[in-house]
Parts: sequence; structure tokens; C-alpha cells
Amino acid sequence: MAGPEDPRHVLDRRMLEMLVCPLTKTRLTLSPSREELVSVAGRLAFPIVRGVPLLSLEEARNVDPDEIKAISAGGGPAST
Repeated sequence: MAGPEDPRHVLDRRMLEMLVCPLTKTRLTLSPSREELVSVAGRLAFPIVRGVPLLSLEEARNVDPDEIKAISAGGGPAST
């Protein structure tokens, strides 16, 4: 089984720049843990599983306002 550093499981920066939140159609930000893409406008976090972002509203989790502030202060859209 492939490990977390497997190149097949790494998101391409160009792809990250093209992805938008399915609800708000705004850009997504890579979480500090690099395990989620966060929609600041929608206050949603979408998991990344084996390098594939799951951009389904059913897969998303609600993000706490304090967590949104920390993510917003920490970097730009889909920063790697």
C-alpha cells in the first residue's frame, strides 16, 4: 500500500488553483495540515483522500469561525 508521501497522492498546485467551493464558487484554501481544502466563504472543509479532494457537500464538515480566522490569516488560496 502506498504511503502518504507517494507522489500519486500529492495534489498538483495548478489543480488546486482551479478548484472552487461547490456551494459558494469561491476559491479554496489548503488547510495547515494539508488534509483539507477550506471554503472560507462557505465555512466548510472538504477532505483530501489519497490526493483527491472530495468536493461533495455530503463529505464536507462545518468549520468553526475561530478556525476560519486562523486559516484566513495563515495563507492565500490553495497555498502549498
